[in-house]
Amino acid sequence: MTEQVGVVGLGRMGLAMATTLQRAGLEVQGFDIAAAARDRAAAKGIEVADNLAALLADCPIVLASLPDDAAVTALVEGPAGLLDGPAGRLLVDTSTVEPATSRRLAGALEAAGHAMLDAPVSGGPAGAEAGTLTVMVGGSEADLARGQPVFAALARTVVHVGPSGAGAVAKLVNNLLCAAHLLTNGEAMRLAEAAGVPAARVLEAVNAASGRSAVSEVNMPRWILSGAFDSGFTMGLMRKDVRLAAKLIEAAGLEAPLSREVTARWALSAERLADEADFNQIAALPAEEG
Repeated sequence: MTEQVGVVGLGRMGLAMATTLQRAGLEVQGFDIAAAARDRAAAKGIEVADNLAALLADCPIVLASLPDDAAVTALVEGPAGLLDGPAGRLLVDTSTVEPATSRRLAGALEAAGHAMLDAPVSGGPAGAEAGTLTVMVGGSEADLARGQPVFAALARTVVHVGPSGAGAVAKLVNNLLCAAHLLTNGEAMRLAEAAGVPAARVLEAVNAASGRSAVSEVNMPRWILSGAFDSGFTMGLMRKDVRLAAKLIEAAGLEAPLSREVTARWALSAERLADEADFNQIAALPAEEG
């Protein structure tokens, strides 16, 4: 029998992962606190649980795709959460949360007979739909092996970074770099245009040279220069991730002046870009607007 995988959180990312897991032949059941999200999942052919307790009773592996620490904590410690359910569950948390939250919840779950991997992902909804995500995993080798059917369906690259919390650290470092690259790419392409050369032509050169990054290779042509701004990842989520990275920097006692500037500019962007806006839009803001 194929082990059932429960997907908790059926937003754009969670629903894309659920449909990819099901397409790969896994038995998938989903749940979301929002009725509209449950309806969208059902329309995609995903079996939707009546409630969280029912999903946890049925599914030995639980994949979470949730917006913040509070939602992940509620899944574990809240009423009818993992700690109240049957033992032996493996939580694969793809959410972006504080490393301290991942470590604390992993300890609580282990004490109750469960296991947890902090396994945040990079690649967005498009990567989830294509099964080409990068997964940054914190946890034990044994738990990573148990979650392999999930990772095989969803990911092109899986990096076991270290013990609990290490995956969360890697994701915050990654997103801090991405946040910085969006700012620098936006400024650099405005420089190209101001100097009389089309940004698209300069970008072609950059992407064949040492200045390239994932932002220049993917985000700039696909979502920014095209004006599409429909990546599926929001300003609010990236601002949250940048705040978490800044908190990690403070806890580590680092100076990190460039990261402080990135954090400040992302915070300032709230004056111009709503939380619901596509996160790539920050690259299109003139410097004085932030």
